[in-house]
Amino acid sequence: MSEGTERTTAPASGSDVAPEVSATRPQSLSRWIVLGPQGLRAGWSILIFAALCAILIIGAQIFVGPLLHVNLNTPIGPLKGLAMELCQFVPVVIATWVMARLERRPLLSYGYQGPARTVRFISGIVWGFLAISALVLALHHFGYLALQGALHGGAALKYAGLWGVVFVCVGFTEESLFRGYAQFTITRGIGFWWGMILFALLFGLMHRTNPGESPVGLASVVGAGLIFCLSLWFTGSLWWAVGFHAAWDWGQSYFYGTADSGMLAQGHLFREHPMGSALWSGGTTGPEGSVLVLPFLLVVGLLMALWWGRRGKSPFVGSAWTPGRMQAPDSGGRPRLTTAR
Repeated sequence: MSEGTERTTAPASGSDVAPEVSATRPQSLSRWIVLGPQGLRAGWSILIFAALCAILIIGAQIFVGPLLHVNLNTPIGPLKGLAMELCQFVPVVIATWVMARLERRPLLSYGYQGPARTVRFISGIVWGFLAISALVLALHHFGYLALQGALHGGAALKYAGLWGVVFVCVGFTEESLFRGYAQFTITRGIGFWWGMILFALLFGLMHRTNPGESPVGLASVVGAGLIFCLSLWFTGSLWWAVGFHAAWDWGQSYFYGTADSGMLAQGHLFREHPMGSALWSGGTTGPEGSVLVLPFLLVVGLLMALWWGRRGKSPFVGSAWTPGRMQAPDSGGRPRLTTAR
């Protein structure tokens, strides 16, 4: 008998018991709207997760914000930057933990299990720094960016370490929020690629309020979101994306001293001066606002496909464009999502 149905039969002839209706009564509509074959439907799960994140983040900002006196239109110091990120990181972890408990899964199920975590994290850092360096040096070569030294000695090492901690926190926060629980859950609702597109667009929308952001900058944020999710598709892990994200932001804000989505860091190794058209230099947005960033992101995506695409099958291959069913991890600890039946 299928879940959510009731079947009744008539009593034997001559019984004095009132006959029951011999029919199959369908599951109630309200129950069907809320619950599916895998429990709570994906849409409701994501809404609960988003509501938890919003409530906790707003609460943390109300409590901590007045103590920081942050002005986003001026350079931000690393300690204030870290406090701001923790006001988002901790709520995201708590919200993920609550949903993991409800679904009876480990907290790390959503992109942080599997083999080679350290290797992927470090390789992501290397890729991220090389990618932003290639972009900045291309802008410098074509005359759209000038660089000069800013910090030296102990101060340079101090700020390098502090900003490193900040941007690792940024990487974990944003990847967990957009490519962690939410991406895994929407995959079982509508499929991996549809979820990737939706959350990449939301990732760009979230950056819309940054001071100095531009249309090209927002397009590059959407493109970066697609790249990060592509790494999840190939590896089943977020460790590479976290490393790349952290190194990309660290390279912009600390190493080259450029604006990062319109935001400036206090204490950086170099200082940049954009020159010429903002369409090419990025202007107040930073290198992410240059049209050159788009082909750079495309090249990164192609290299990922060439490197990982021939090394094995994606753990999400059974739920690419269609809803998937979350299974127990494979023998290597990678998540498995198969086509929902």
